[in-house]
Amino acid sequence: MNPIIVDAQVARELELEQYVEEQAEDVAPEFEIDSVDDANFGTLYRVWSGMRLLGTFYRADSDGLWVAQPCNLELRPRCETKEQAQLVIIALSGLLVVSAA
Repeated sequence: MNPIIVDAQVARELELEQYVEEQAEDVAPEFEIDSVDDANFGTLYRVWSGMRLLGTFYRADSDGLWVAQPCNLELRPRCETKEQAQLVIIALSGLLVVSAA
């Protein structure tokens, strides 16, 4: 693979990761996260908006990635960090609105 293409791809991935982390910090205070012990998943974290459950996430034993499980969707994205998993759940719930500045 061409080194220039790899460098550009790495740069885009780093930009996306930084953006996701910034967004997670900005929206996290509006949502609550708690956890319960689960026989299948270990510690299962739940993301709430008021009394509405938006989804759950857990850390996979197989690869150490965080698996996001948004409510009412079949998607199960795997994320590098728990903050990314939270943001995926919030974004897919339709509560995250990004404005183009």
